[in-house]
Amino acid sequence: MANIDILNLSGAVVGSMDLADSIFGIEPNQSAMRAVVLNMLANRRQGTHSTKTRSEVRGGGKRPYRQKGTGRARHGSTRSAQYVGGGIIFGPKPRDYSYTVPKKIRRLAMKSAFSSKMADSKVFVIEGLNFDSMKTKNMVEFLKAIKVEDTALVVLEGKNENVEKSARNIPTVKTAFVNTINVFDILKHDSFIMSKEAAEKIMEVYV
Repeated sequence: MANIDILNLSGAVVGSMDLADSIFGIEPNQSAMRAVVLNMLANRRQGTHSTKTRSEVRGGGKRPYRQKGTGRARHGSTRSAQYVGGGIIFGPKPRDYSYTVPKKIRRLAMKSAFSSKMADSKVFVIEGLNFDSMKTKNMVEFLKAIKVEDTALVVLEGKNENVEKSARNIPTVKTAFVNTINVFDILKHDSFIMSKEAAEKIMEVYV
């Protein structure tokens, strides 16, 4: 098992914790992580884009000029694709982009994401991750104390308004719960910060 220091809000080491190698110590599977991230991005697409075909645009009922004798190409409607105001050929139509990825691939991707952060020494376990009040200053000072200067994902075991709202105004910090974390957010943020309770819950869920 990988051993990691447990820090307090001041950045001091107050203990240590063993993180399961089956979750935080595997060889990251790049293809699994890529598949899950692409799936998440596809599922987020609204798919409401739409264009009109020549049968849907307004007008064009009358032939623009006679069939023969002009020396020009024959046309039956001014709403053909080559005309301004005409229909669109093979344009986008509303569709559902969502699809599912096998559960085993999703779990492997999560473990790979955890392990990649662990390999980069970007995992932090915090004891007593809670603030007395809802102030952005609290989160800023906490991140400075544990020497996190880049983007960070803060994972909590359960709802904690003081921590959530203290991080809300910081664009580089996002809070999440154990049951809402995903591969995309883990990989998007440089540092992975979790409370001690959240770490225990993650090992319980993904073991």
